[in-house]
Amino acid sequence: MASVAFLGLGVMGYPMAGHLRKKGGHDVTVYNRTAAKAEKWVVEFGGAAASTPREAAAGKDFVFCCVGNDDDLRQVTIGPDGAFQAMKNGSVFIDNTTASAEVARELAEKAAAGGFGFLDAPVSGGQAGAENGALTVMVGGEQAAFDRAKPVIDAYAKMVGLMGLAGSGQLTKMINQICIAGLVQGLAEGIHFGKKAGLDIEKVIDVISKGAAGSWQMENRHKTMNAGKYDFGFAVDWMRKDLGICLAEADRNGAKLPVTALVDQFYKDVQAMGGRRWDTSSLLARLEK
Repeated sequence: MASVAFLGLGVMGYPMAGHLRKKGGHDVTVYNRTAAKAEKWVVEFGGAAASTPREAAAGKDFVFCCVGNDDDLRQVTIGPDGAFQAMKNGSVFIDNTTASAEVARELAEKAAAGGFGFLDAPVSGGQAGAENGALTVMVGGEQAAFDRAKPVIDAYAKMVGLMGLAGSGQLTKMINQICIAGLVQGLAEGIHFGKKAGLDIEKVIDVISKGAAGSWQMENRHKTMNAGKYDFGFAVDWMRKDLGICLAEADRNGAKLPVTALVDQFYKDVQAMGGRRWDTSSLLARLEK
């Protein structure tokens, strides 16, 4: 059993912290900007709640974090009451936020200067993956810190991989989102085309999902897409944040992302339709409006 803190109890962090407590059996202290959410978590899972990230991190072996963006991440780490002010020597900070590779490298340097490890460890699998403890975790950082943290991360993951040094986890997550963006647009266009052609979409998907066109998105989203249901899942707002990170990194490294840039604008259209919190599969709604 390890002494653990978890910062950020959103739709992903709340169940992830729960798995660390129940499945991992760890001693978990949580922090959330809205204290009532942390108190609710403690009632459900046990453990303890802290009033600041610094208080939560004090004396802990591992500190996990899952917040909104680079600015939120800096606030809970190097802010006045940030966790980095209290990290003990030899501990490891594991950041599950989808953020920039730039901030990951910045925080890794500060952690090394403070005598503790830092892993950028964004996740894929969405809310369902978090609730089921079946996330894919893409990690950047030093091998030694990864080796110490992996058995703890395993509590909420089905796959954990070290991709390289600091920032590599975030870069891998960017590739994940780039691939998903084009794939979901293709699936949306395929279903839209099939409907216009008068085909039975369920029959079509039953056949093509067993061939080269098959994907997780096809298997898990075609039914709700066909039914026009989008009020669940990974929100369009979150996807646009992620794609913005991808496009900014591409500007820095010279990569060409024409399809990603185009799909990002399609998601902007969905936002204008009132779909900011709709699942990313709502690209179909844009075609059918």
